[in-house]
Parts: sequence; structure tokens; C-alpha cells
Amino acid sequence: MTSAAHVEPADLISFDSLLSAEEIALRDEVRAFVQAEIKPHISGWFEDAHFPLELVPELGRRGLLGMHLTGYGCAGRSAVDYGLAGAELEAGDSGLRTFVSVQGSLAMSAIHKHGTEEQKQEWLPRMAAGEAIGCFGLTEPEAGSDPASMQTFARRDGSGDDADWIISGTKRWIGLANVADVAIIWAQTDDGVRGFVVPTETRGYTARVIEPKLSMRASIQCEISLDEVRLPAAAVLEGTGLGGPFSCLNEARYGIMWGAMGAARDAFEDALAYAQQRRQFDRSIASFQLTQRKLVDMALEINKGFLLALHLGRMKDAGTLDHRQISVGKLNNCREAIAIAREARTILGGNGITLEHSPLRHANNLEAVRTYEGTDEVHTLILGNWLTGEAAFGAD
Repeated sequence: MTSAAHVEPADLISFDSLLSAEEIALRDEVRAFVQAEIKPHISGWFEDAHFPLELVPELGRRGLLGMHLTGYGCAGRSAVDYGLAGAELEAGDSGLRTFVSVQGSLAMSAIHKHGTEEQKQEWLPRMAAGEAIGCFGLTEPEAGSDPASMQTFARRDGSGDDADWIISGTKRWIGLANVADVAIIWAQTDDGVRGFVVPTETRGYTARVIEPKLSMRASIQCEISLDEVRLPAAAVLEGTGLGGPFSCLNEARYGIMWGAMGAARDAFEDALAYAQQRRQFDRSIASFQLTQRKLVDMALEINKGFLLALHLGRMKDAGTLDHRQISVGKLNNCREAIAIAREARTILGGNGITLEHSPLRHANNLEAVRTYEGTDEVHTLILGNWLTGEAAFGAD
């Protein structure tokens, strides 16, 4: 095999030949960061349910926060650059890639897409630098896949354009909400769904960490309570309807298709290295036919998953990507990644249930990744609607 195969053990198709020198350089820079700053500590962070807040300023310094956005201190990188970086971060752990997604694809994108100039100037430079953390409050205890049924409500206190808004409700499964400086809260109003920029120091805002968890342990998810939170008129985002939050969710879903493959690749590499050194019956288990079949099947799906992500990334950069095609990537790559992580664990045998190895940690994390930003079922029905023209649930 060529020397490149030793650098990219799963690469059977010379994937790097499809990337520019600049894209490879960015990918390698993030990979080195993950290797040095995340992988040596991730098993302990996962076991202790610790999110390394100390890394946030470094992520900002490296231009990874809101990296696909332009202006306001953001790096203005391409969709493919963002995807490659996300894959490397999730090879470290889903919790780190999820933070970058919540910060950049959700909270920052909401302000960048729908905020006023004053809101952009106030928050985006600090968030890009990692000096302020954002969260994105859409999901509720009784409104997950059906955000149109959200109960959080914002009412005007008085009449006129300058009247305050008062928000009450509950949001659940909101990443980093207890350490965030600003929350993007989506609420029903008399005029439809609106978004609000809520400084988390505002009276009536509280966030409770959801624990214990079996997945995403090196991350933080919370339940937010909004008890008569009073905001000035200037806190509202522009536009009405669910198109606002959905435009941000599509940014996050796009990143997931890359990240899931990063986790799958890391699980594969762990299993391959173990198989090559683990001896049974006086030979390495990598020499067994069944082991080789597992490794080949995993590598094939990793290659296909990265090709799909790259194709959709090039379309996104060209402005031709349909939101339903994002569902193709999210559904396929999450589904295949979790199967790869589970299969990789079988090669490790009993040792695979320890945190010395990554596959089962990745599999546990991917259970959450598979669920958030649209479950398998939701993305399946989005695509089913696209294929048949028939909507199988309330909204397409």
C-alpha cells in the first residue's frame, strides 16, 4: 500500500485528490489541534461529564467559531472548509463539534441571518473570538420534531413599536444554556413565531443541566425556564415564522453529515490499529477473514459518506444545495456512522467497552447526534415527501 494509506487508513479512493491545498492545510491544522488538545483528555472528560470551557477561546483564535460566516470577526471560510473542520473535531468527540455547531451554525447564524445591525455588532465579534457563548432555544419538552406546537409565548407589554416583550415558557435539550452569555429564543407571538436575543443575565432566565446522561457526556445540555422574561423591543430578530429557525437548523444539519463521518473514521482507525496488534491463535486478528470483512465494509461506508458530504458541500458553496439534500446527508451519514462505531467495537471485544478505546464512546454520542436537528424518521419523511409528493406528517 502507498504511504498515504498510513496517514489515512480508511481512504481507499485518494480522497485528498479532491481537495485543494488550502482545504488540506485547514483539515490538517484542526486534526493536529484535536490530536494535541482533545484526544489525550477526552476519556476523562467523558467519564466526568465535563465540557472543556477552557478550549473555547482557542477555538475562537483558530477561527473555528462561525467560520462559515462573513464579517464581524468571522473567518468567512467555505462550506467545505467548515465540514472538514467539523469532521476533525468530531473525530475527537461529538461534544466539541456540537459546541462549534451550536455557537456558529445556530446562535451566530441566527444573528447573522436575522439580526439587526446593532445585534450583529454587539454579539458576533465576541462570539467569533470565543469571548461570549451562545445557545439556541427552539426545542421544548413537548415540541421536539414538531416545533410549530411550541408553547413558549412572547407578548407585547403595551402598544407601539417600542413596547417591551415578555416571554414565558420552557426549552429543553439546549446546548450550553447554563454557561451561555446570550440565548436565541424562539417563541410564539400573536403574529407568528419570532426569534429573540436574550442576554442570559436577564431576570427570569434560568438553565438547569440535564443529567445524568449516557450520551454527549463531554458536553452540556440544559432545560431553560423563561419566567416573565422582559426584553426591549430591540431584542427581537427580523422576520416571522419557522423559516427563521429552520434556516439555522439546516446549517447545523449540514455540519452533522461531516462530523458523523469524523467519528466513524476515528472508530475505524481505533479498531484497525487494535486488530493489527491483537493476537489470538498465534496470529493477529487483522489476518482473520471476518475481521477483514468488517474493516472493508466500514471503510467503504466511510469513503462513501465523505464523498457525499463533499459533493453536498461543493453544491452549498455554489449556492445550488436544496434543503432536502441536506436531509440525504444527515440521514445517511448518521445512520452509517453509528453502525460503523458499533461494528468497530466488536473488533475490540471486551476491551471495547472501556474508555481506553473510542468506538463505544462515539456510538453513544452518535445516538444523540442521530436524534438532534431532526430524527431519522423526520428526515426519512422529508425525503419521502420529495420522492412521492405526498406529505406523511404535518409539515414538509
